[in-house]
Order: sequence, then structure tokens, then C-alpha cells
Amino acid sequence: MIKVTRLNNVPLTLNSDLIEHIDATPDTLIALVSGQKYMVRESPEEVVDRVVAFRQSLLRGQRPQSVVVPAGLSFSRLAIEEKSVNG
Repeated sequence: MIKVTRLNNVPLTLNSDLIEHIDATPDTLIALVSGQKYMVRESPEEVVDRVVAFRQSLLRGQRPQSVVVPAGLSFSRLAIEEKSVNG
């Protein structure tokens, strides 16, 4: 599950396994396999970074939880900073 923010600032938690595609129209539109669509404040890159971070947390054996990548911090930079902190 990932946390995103709707355009009206209401938080939304999505099952990232159900994301079919993400469009920038210029707002970010997340389409699910069910046909539901959500407009969110995060960029497509931020959404992808959150999905990757969430899935990595599962592979590391951490308790599944929503992972939020701070704005302005790319996934690759987050991984480098985490590695330096955790050794």
C-alpha cells in the first residue's frame, strides 16, 4: 500500500499491485485495473518511487506498511542514504 494525496489534499492509500498505469496530464492520474482513476498531487516519478520503496520493504522482511518517499528525494538517493545509515 502507498499513500498519495488527492488534489483536494485528502490523503488516499492505494494498493500498488492494482495500478495499471500512471499518466501526467499535467496532473498525475493513477488508473487501477478495476477502471477507477485518481488524480493526485504527487508526480508520476514520486508514485513510482513509493511503489518501489514499499516493495523493497517487503523484500527486506519488514512489516508491510505505507512507505512515503519525502518530496524532492528520489528513490535512488533514498536507498543510498538508507545504506549509509544502516551500514
